[in-house]
Amino acid sequence: MENPAETLGRALDAVGQGRVVVVTGAGISLASGIPTFRGTDPDAVWKKDVTELGTRRYFEEDPVGSWQWYTSRFDVVFDKEPNEAHHALTRIESWHRQRGGDFLLVTQNVDTLHEKAKTRNLIKVHGSSDQVRCSRAGCSNAAPAGALKRMDAGVDAFVKDPVFENLPRCPQCSALLRQHVLWFDEYYDEHESYQWQRVLEASTSMDLMLFIGTSFAVGVTELFLRGATGRQVPAFSVDPAGGATPHHDVQALKARSEVLLPKVCELLGA
Repeated sequence: MENPAETLGRALDAVGQGRVVVVTGAGISLASGIPTFRGTDPDAVWKKDVTELGTRRYFEEDPVGSWQWYTSRFDVVFDKEPNEAHHALTRIESWHRQRGGDFLLVTQNVDTLHEKAKTRNLIKVHGSSDQVRCSRAGCSNAAPAGALKRMDAGVDAFVKDPVFENLPRCPQCSALLRQHVLWFDEYYDEHESYQWQRVLEASTSMDLMLFIGTSFAVGVTELFLRGATGRQVPAFSVDPAGGATPHHDVQALKARSEVLLPKVCELLGA
């Protein structure tokens, strides 16, 4: 029986100059020391009160609590480095582009590991932990296009003394700053940096679909799942547990991405 690396390598090679779309979830960053969101590992981020804490409503009712919740979790993100899976995807991207093909990586993750691994064609559809934005509609630092670097937002003062008076504020209008992430009571098209139109287009034009480390629990994975199965393009899901995929046309590859993807690179000469 063909092993998972050979299966995926053969599929990538067969695409030729077509479009490869990869969707990554929290599972790809687990080997870098970042807890998953919906997984079963002991530190999984979304294990408790996800629909309450990860919302705009909660931020508006308790901005101190919202900021405390996110800073306590983002603190474990910023010093992490890409693992072999992140680097392998960058190598596969380069290999495929050199053949004249198109490669797009859509990540659900708000960490910066794909950027550190130097992935070129990347969409962060859920926002980014290294940015914040103004919460006041109409401000140039707010949606639909505004954002600020987190390091310039005065977050340190709040971390040292998490009281309302120390909440980070917009340098333009003095309104409260918020996380630059997609909350559960928001929509994908609310901020231009989520690049939702590009995501929609990609979901109808891929020639190979690869899901890595995702639980298929959010809208963007459902979108690409429908696109892949509807167009009957080869679709794979890398999952160390080897669990059932949401559709019989998606082939589950039982392997850890940080082990599987480097092997695929070796087979392809990437």
